[in-house]
Amino acid sequence: MLSDHSATTGDHPSSGLALDGAASDQAYRRVRAAFEEHSVLLFRDQKVSDDIQAAFSRAFGPLELVKVGSEGSGTFYSRLHNLAADGTAVDETHRYALTARANQLWHTDRSFKRNPALASVLSARIVASDGGETEVVSTRQAWNRLSSAMRARLRDAIVTHSYAYSRDQIDTELIAQATRPEFIYRHHWRVGDVLMWDNRATMHRGRPWPSQQTRSMVRTTISALETDGVAELRPA
Repeated sequence: MLSDHSATTGDHPSSGLALDGAASDQAYRRVRAAFEEHSVLLFRDQKVSDDIQAAFSRAFGPLELVKVGSEGSGTFYSRLHNLAADGTAVDETHRYALTARANQLWHTDRSFKRNPALASVLSARIVASDGGETEVVSTRQAWNRLSSAMRARLRDAIVTHSYAYSRDQIDTELIAQATRPEFIYRHHWRVGDVLMWDNRATMHRGRPWPSQQTRSMVRTTISALETDGVAELRPA
C-alpha cells in the first residue's frame, strides 16, 4: 500500500486471500477495490504456479504475450532470472544479467503501447539471500506533491512515448521528485510472494544482488481496457 506520507504495505481487504481463490466474482471485487485504492498489493506465502498466476491476472483483463527476444517469448509468462542450463548463475555479461540491470532504472511497464498495461503481477520463485528487492513509488501521490505551477504546466501536455527514445530522454527533474527516498516502498522478497502494481499510478525498479546468487521471478502483464481509463490518456 502506498500513501503520501509513507511507502509501506499493511493490512488491506486482500489480506489472507489465496491467489487461486481470487478469480471468483466476490474475491475479485475485494481485490480490485484494494488495487484501485492502494496501487500496490502484496500476497504472501502463495503456492503459485504459472497457471494460477495467469488465472488470477486474467480476472483483471487480457494478458499480454511476451515480446520476441525476451525469455518466455510467445507465452504469457515473462521469465526474469539469471539461471544457466545447469541451474547455476550466469556470467555478469550474459543477456539475462544485462536485462536485470536494465530493470534497475525507474520505469513503468508497457506505457509505450497503444493499449498500455493496467497492471503487472510478479511472483518470486527463487530469491537471493541478499539484495534483489523491488522498489515502488506512487506517481499519483508524486503529482499531488508538485507545485500548482508545475501541475498547470504539465496537465495538458501531450507525450509521444517511444520505448527506445524514452531511454535517452529521462526527465531527471520529475523522476527525482517522484522517487524521494521517504516515498519509496522497498519490497524484500520471500519465495511465494506475489506483488501486483498499477502501471497507471506507479513506477518501479529492481535492485541489484550478488551475481553468484540465483534469482527467478515470473511476471504476467495485464492490458488496460477502455474502462480502465485508456481513452483519457489519448490526445483528442
